[in-house]
Amino acid sequence: MGKNTAKAAEARMKTDKELETRLLELRKEQFNLRFQKATGQLANTARVTAVRKEIAMITTVIGERQRKAAGSAA
Repeated sequence: MGKNTAKAAEARMKTDKELETRLLELRKEQFNLRFQKATGQLANTARVTAVRKEIAMITTVIGERQRKAAGSAA
């Protein structure tokens, strides 16, 4: 199992509230990283990509749950 697969499995074990909280934290961090990049203060450029990928993974898990809930409700 790859590193990203393990992170996705870990995210699927979290509650919706935990995922929403983590997503909010990551979006704030993403904003700060973009601000640092624009002002030339960003030292770890790889973190921008890592944050973006983690945001995508969490939104994917949330979307899966919403589709599953909508499918079982119909």
